[in-house]
Amino acid sequence: MTNMIGIGPFITIPLLMSALGGPQAMLGWAVALIIVLCDGMVWSELGAALPGSGGSFGYLRHAYGAATMGRLMGFLFVWQFILSGPMEIASGYIGFSHYLGYIWKGISARQTILVITVIGLVNIALLYRRIKSIATITVTLWIGTILTVIVVIVTGALHFDPRLAFDFPPGAFHFSLGFLLGLGAASQIGVYDYLGYYDVCYIGDEVKDPGRVIPRSILLSTVLVALIYVAINFSIIGVVPWREFVPVESHPQSDFVVSIFMERIFGSRVATILTAMILWTAFGSVFALLLGYSRVPYAAAKDGYFFRIFARLHPTHGFPYVSLIVLGVLSILAGMVSLDTVIKALVTMRILVQFIGQIGAVTLLRRRAPDLPRPYRMWLYPLPSLVALLGWIFIFATTPKLVMAFGLGALLLGVLCFVVWSWKRRTWPFAEVT
Repeated sequence: MTNMIGIGPFITIPLLMSALGGPQAMLGWAVALIIVLCDGMVWSELGAALPGSGGSFGYLRHAYGAATMGRLMGFLFVWQFILSGPMEIASGYIGFSHYLGYIWKGISARQTILVITVIGLVNIALLYRRIKSIATITVTLWIGTILTVIVVIVTGALHFDPRLAFDFPPGAFHFSLGFLLGLGAASQIGVYDYLGYYDVCYIGDEVKDPGRVIPRSILLSTVLVALIYVAINFSIIGVVPWREFVPVESHPQSDFVVSIFMERIFGSRVATILTAMILWTAFGSVFALLLGYSRVPYAAAKDGYFFRIFARLHPTHGFPYVSLIVLGVLSILAGMVSLDTVIKALVTMRILVQFIGQIGAVTLLRRRAPDLPRPYRMWLYPLPSLVALLGWIFIFATTPKLVMAFGLGALLLGVLCFVVWSWKRRTWPFAEVT
């Protein structure tokens, strides 16, 4: 839950409402919840059966064959992670710059880029140190996040107006191709806000009783965070009419809708204080993400499944500085793109290898390793796998063509890099597997 709740609910409300043009976009939350709950069962079975660190990296290698196709799948996972991870971090930088616009009136596009660059460099600098000193910073930032969420939910509950929250436009639920595409866009934003439900799997070897704890962590945190997100969404649209920030392209105030929400109730001074808390929350989110994500390419490279340079450790402080710098710089560059594009691109990239790949991993392991100890077995197997698969295909199919092409192109480029890398190292498929 710590990693799931960040800047997401504060920056995606206008995008969510714009996807379907009104409160009916909350259907996207429901679709996203069904997808991630079913996908959470996939993660739960894999995490309970193979409770090692690395999450998807280990599951894909084990299921597809560590010496053969598993090498390709493991490489592609890290490849897409190096691209999608910075995009997720960049969404926090973009959200930070948007809310800063409430305090810094008239901030220009060039100044926004400067802010994103400075915040990105500060984030790298704070993480460029021993892990022990990072723990205190992380806890401090998390306290700010919790306080911000509580303030928004309580304030919204005390001033909630159902006439505003359920002010549906004419033909809101008219089924059509446009409705289907909008639902896909809203679901994609919902998935983005749920991202992190599987983070416990990345530290599986440090979890006591993983067969019991990992499934409960994934499924319970997903449900609880869904309730928190719904509460935040209804808190906002129950006070600020959704027509005031939809569509986002023609309403600049959509960049800091929660600040407008607090200003509407308590005035600009209190709104400025809450905006500062949201900025704190945004930075806490990107700090935690860059910390965790920088360790993934390092772990893969150390095991010989990715480019060797990422396995380098700082000579005196012992942290993966190459991985940290690469992901940090890519995050700053990704922050130059619009928030909507960043969200769609990062979710699309993870669908192809990580999410769909793991559904295949569960099926392969059930067939090839029936005796593998499974402390948690997916309920109603294979139904949840099929629902998750159809859900991921639906989101991918309703993605804009340009973003879809980017995802497919990045995947093909990853395959090409793997082929060249394997040929130079004389590993599979260019060497006989013993």
